Amino acid sequence: MTYPRDLVGYAGRPPDPRWPDNARIAVSVVLNYEEGGEYNTLHGDPHSEYVLTDVGGEPLANARNLNVESNFEYGSRVGFWEIMRILRHRRVPATVYAVGMALERNAAAAAELAGSGFEVACHGQRWIDYQFVPEEVERADIARNVEVITRLIGRRPVGWYTGRPSPNTRRLAMQQGGFLYESDAYNDDLPYWTAVGSGQQLIIPHSFDCNDSRLQRGGDFVTGEDFFRYCADAFNWLYRRGGEGSPRMMSVSLHGRIIGRPGRIGALERLLDHIQRHDAVWMCDRQSIARHWRAVHPAAATPHAAALAPGAAGLAPGEAGLARDAAGPTSQSVAGAASPSVPGAK
Repeated sequence: MTYPRDLVGYAGRPPDPRWPDNARIAVSVVLNYEEGGEYNTLHGDPHSEYVLTDVGGEPLANARNLNVESNFEYGSRVGFWEIMRILRHRRVPATVYAVGMALERNAAAAAELAGSGFEVACHGQRWIDYQFVPEEVERADIARNVEVITRLIGRRPVGWYTGRPSPNTRRLAMQQGGFLYESDAYNDDLPYWTAVGSGQQLIIPHSFDCNDSRLQRGGDFVTGEDFFRYCADAFNWLYRRGGEGSPRMMSVSLHGRIIGRPGRIGALERLLDHIQRHDAVWMCDRQSIARHWRAVHPAAATPHAAALAPGAAGLAPGEAGLARDAAGPTSQSVAGAASPSVPGAK
């Protein structure tokens, strides 16, 4: 049996991404919308939520945790709106990872996303750990997540990110079809192709390090300044490497209930100000990265995927047109130069 992990990657010789306008770095800001889709006995779960909350503690079996619920509700009631305001005011293209059940429980947030022009990608129908969820249940949840986003946002999602995936997730998402990329990976600073069954899927790695989840109770970030300093250092290093002839990408992950708090959200403003003071920065959503990579580094021509069998580049037969016809890319090529498809300040 072939060892399934790839510990080699680009082996120190990454391809030139050839970002638009010769950008030194591509920056993807991601807002996770999860509140209302987490573990809760109200949702038929056997315990309460216990992950990514300021409250901390263990899951309560067969009981609600009202403190955790209230903490999550801050994200949907306040934090989401504050982050959206900041992103729109600065004309920053963003990708929103949306949990289907969460969107279904907040019509106002769904309408805001539908009118924002931001990419809305799949984040699972539930915000739960799918590690031991039966395959048929996860398959149904994937299909439901696509249906919910398409119906509520008016645009079919072309990206997938579970966050707490199962060993089956990547294969099931590929079988669902229509996804330009998948992001359940943290193993590179550039997109890459990987074999999934008889086809190939484009992977755009996400980030657990430039992620406000580290501000949760028990995390290694204490204040917003910790988040700002770490992310700014990461940007500075990657920007420098881009200037040395090795452009990369950077993902910044946000949650309304975490960075959206008053004592932290100023750090997000400072980070965006820092990034936008630099020239040759491509601020973009993830579907734009996927479309660019597919055009510049198609699977058959990518060294990382050279040994893979030629296929549909991650799309099932007949579905390439579906993904291609989904919402077009939005991007900000250089600091201060916004795409016309990104709305102005709100």
